[in-house]
Amino acid sequence: MRAAESSDGDHQWDPSAADSLDLDWAPAMLARVCEITGVDDSHLAALRQATDGGVVLDVGFLNAHPHAIGFFGPTPTGLESKEVERVSDLLGDIDFRAAPAALPSDDHVAGMLIGHGAEGLTRGPETHLRVHFDALREFYEGASKRGLVIVSWWD
Repeated sequence: MRAAESSDGDHQWDPSAADSLDLDWAPAMLARVCEITGVDDSHLAALRQATDGGVVLDVGFLNAHPHAIGFFGPTPTGLESKEVERVSDLLGDIDFRAAPAALPSDDHVAGMLIGHGAEGLTRGPETHLRVHFDALREFYEGASKRGLVIVSWWD
């Protein structure tokens, strides 16, 4: 189905921009902000599942010319459409805008509390991470509405 949308006609790769999301190494920071703001365990687990995935997938077919990829992180994982729907619903319940009240007002101090490199974010951790959280929530909402599965990996 993706061959017509692919820039080179490869049906095994090159998803449209609407079907991919790059979180710029923000997942650990997002989870930490949720921990700091007191997000409950079930919602925190959904956030982690949204960024870490579910079952391990065999995506070795992607490691072929012309799209050979190298995996630098954990093995790629996936979530079935029912899990995507559940995760989407739980992400929708998280009030990420509550973060400023729970974080120090000084961006560097807030970044040090969050860790994972947040102290070096040029726009400040709250703004940077809110943009990424909103993108993640919208991505899952769209995938849920379309009944899609999600494949996650770090490259």
